[in-house]
This record gives sequence, structure tokens and C-alpha cells, in this order.
Amino acid sequence: MISGLDHVQLAAPAGSEELLRAFYVGVLGMRELPKPPALAVRGGCWFTAGAAELHLGVEEGFRAARKAHPGLVVAELDALAARLAAAGAPVVWDGSIPGRRRFHSEDPVGNRLEFLSHQA
Repeated sequence: MISGLDHVQLAAPAGSEELLRAFYVGVLGMRELPKPPALAVRGGCWFTAGAAELHLGVEEGFRAARKAHPGLVVAELDALAARLAAAGAPVVWDGSIPGRRRFHSEDPVGNRLEFLSHQA
């Protein structure tokens, strides 16, 4: 029945859009997608890279997701880890899944993110 994944939504605090743009576009190299006008008035922003689409929506009483996270496939994992570290983001490697190199990080509002390669 399900044929694919359209997007993943993460929450963000009101007024954090510029921080999010600096991180998702400036550090991760994603492209910002324009939100439909009816949704743009709610704040937040949408980003895309390849088949991955992330929506960051403003949530009253925001609290960063500590466990839930998107898993984003990366071609040059070590280069991205170095780029994130240089930008001051945490890089925590995790070798617990055979056949996958991966690490976790956080966006500037504290949402957990996983970056992985299917090459060992």
C-alpha cells in the first residue's frame, strides 16, 4: 500500500527560521523549498536534497526530539562529519548496525539527526 516517503517533519521554536536556514542550507547544503502561502504564515521552513525532504514546523512549547530523528543517507560521510564539527555541531559515531557507517548530530534547535552510509 505505501509506495514511498514524502517528507519528515521536525518541530522548531518560533523565530528560529534563520538559524535553521543557516544550518540546513549553509552547513548541510540542502535547498530551501518555498512553503505554500497558506502554510507559510505559520512559520517554519522546508528543505530538500536528493529524495530527502525535511519540514520544520513551528511548535508552541517546543521541545527538541531526543530520540526520534530522520536518517539521511550521505555519499561522503567523513566530509560531512568534518563540516558539522567545524560548524560546532556534535558528531557522535555509532557502529552498532552492521554494514552501515553512521553518526548522530543535532540541528541548531536540538533536533536529533542521523547521517549514514550503506557502505561499510
